[in-house]
Amino acid sequence: MNIFLTGATGYIGGSLVSRLVGDGHTVRALHRDGDRKDAVAGMGAEPVLGDLDDRDILAGEAHRADAVINAADSDHAGAVESLLDALAGTGKPLIHTSGSSIVGDASNGEYSPTVYGEDVADPGSGWEPAADKAARVAIDRTVLAGADRGVRSVVLCNSLIYGHGLGIKTDSVQLPRLVRQARASGVTRHVGPGRNVWSNVHLEDMCELYVRALGQAPAGSFYFVENGEESYRAMSEAISDALGLGEPQPWSVEDAVAEWGYEVAVYALGSNSRVRAHRARTELGWAPKHASVTDWIRNEVSAEG
Repeated sequence: MNIFLTGATGYIGGSLVSRLVGDGHTVRALHRDGDRKDAVAGMGAEPVLGDLDDRDILAGEAHRADAVINAADSDHAGAVESLLDALAGTGKPLIHTSGSSIVGDASNGEYSPTVYGEDVADPGSGWEPAADKAARVAIDRTVLAGADRGVRSVVLCNSLIYGHGLGIKTDSVQLPRLVRQARASGVTRHVGPGRNVWSNVHLEDMCELYVRALGQAPAGSFYFVENGEESYRAMSEAISDALGLGEPQPWSVEDAVAEWGYEVAVYALGSNSRVRAHRARTELGWAPKHASVTDWIRNEVSAEG
């Protein structure tokens, strides 16, 4: 299959390039930095210089490809509109990457019992996101509505991803920030009491679901991507164990924002995001193999980096 992929220099996109090329697919990969051309080619992809605002490039690549994977930016509405316009009436797959912070509650490290299923994205579900996440959810719904325009459009909504990246960028968004802060300061921190819980998934299992969605997912499908959940307190304890540090310490949300910025501190690290991937298992036969993020941290994170 000839696949056009955005986000090849990122953690998710680069890992997908590695998996897809390894499976024998031809991948043309969008990158916006000319200095990364050789690195993209080194992964086995055909480099395409441009960015998400280049409507003509996106359209041309979408016409040329058998399928499109958007792994560059969950919040770029213009890119989604360009790809949907180009793919309308073709029946080709468009796999769009979202993130489960869409159900985040900005709890400042406190626990929430609420668990979300994939029906949150269904028309008429009645669920609406927090104001900070409304724009991302609107993009997800636009992608799903592409089914009415003759596009086999699919949204994969990733939870906390762990595992070493398989492409140019080896670090994910969440856990590496906690690890870097702990290495630099000698103290592992979590937002507030750290009782907030996130669903999570190993990178290899995530890649497997993208491959299955590419081949099997019906038009207009929304899937959460998760295999278990854990509190940030437990993940922080695992980081301390791996780095040989003492008990993790709470951080006020103000201090966390000063260190990591608002989006990361409040939603990526300070919220609850508890989701269940029922549809991926029942509709696509997805059977993830990695089930413990804390075991992975203790086995794979080192004091040396």
